[in-house]
Amino acid sequence: MTTPRLNPITTPRHELRAEKARRNKEAALSAFIGKKAEIDEMLARLQALSDDHFNCHPDEVGWAMVGTLEHYASLLKRITDSAFGEGEHAE
Repeated sequence: MTTPRLNPITTPRHELRAEKARRNKEAALSAFIGKKAEIDEMLARLQALSDDHFNCHPDEVGWAMVGTLEHYASLLKRITDSAFGEGEHAE
């Protein structure tokens, strides 16, 4: 539900600032929820791919696939280090 915009001529400044802050907070919350949904979708896809052994049959495993998984792991490590304050992000 959207509230009508306040009239800047007749509304006191403190009310205008409060309304602007409220709208800004709503927009930030909406953006946060959207980004979280994107991450959740990516994680679900990665988990499904992992569950399927990254589409690699055991007879097809070679060093190229190991290298690919090593690359994926290094990218994920950068994310987890950042998220948990570890590695180069440790305080």
